Amino acid sequence: MKLKPKDFIEIEFTGKVKDGEIFDSNIKKDLETAKLNVEAMPFIFCLGEGMFLQGVDNFLTGKDLGKYEFELEPENAFGKRDAKLIQMIPSKVFREHQTNPVKGAMFNFDGRPGKILTVSGGRIIVDFNNPLAGKTVVYNINVLRKLDSQDEKIKSLINFLFRKDFKFEVKEKKLFIDVDKGFKQFAELFKDKFKDIFDLDLEVKEIEEIKEKSRKKNN
Repeated sequence: MKLKPKDFIEIEFTGKVKDGEIFDSNIKKDLETAKLNVEAMPFIFCLGEGMFLQGVDNFLTGKDLGKYEFELEPENAFGKRDAKLIQMIPSKVFREHQTNPVKGAMFNFDGRPGKILTVSGGRIIVDFNNPLAGKTVVYNINVLRKLDSQDEKIKSLINFLFRKDFKFEVKEKKLFIDVDKGFKQFAELFKDKFKDIFDLDLEVKEIEEIKEKSRKKNN
């Protein structure tokens, strides 16, 4: 049973840089070893849909269920370091946000994480490269199973995209999802993703909207 794009698979995995430092995992003992404050949970994703590192997707495509260990060079992992991503940020930017720049600290600059390299007067040098850029990484992956149930696949994708367990229903060629109030517009951004993977047209309803319609029907 060779794995192919659009297959949903459940894996156990640990990623580490080549010198042995663990940077990601869903295995409890490895998370504890690396002192990563992350809950050990099953990880399910769809191959070839940008839900995991592309280098991992590429490696697993064509493989069978089972255990694998493999290396990824920087260009197939988190990219090479780019000197253009090391930039000077005026100290007034930090003052405006009431933060104190300290060497080694990580900050979020309009959605871009950056690490402060140096602090000298009004000149703050920030590195916007991924912390793992330029590094060869090693993955240990155990492909536990391939999902067959459409409902389980849809539930997994909803959890992955929204980090919530929304109620859903498939009728004919449509997928109906009930979401929290204020979440509808965000959920609708993924219409193309659901169409591409499941060939289903996404229809999103907010829970408050559903309750209101129910009250009107009963009155």
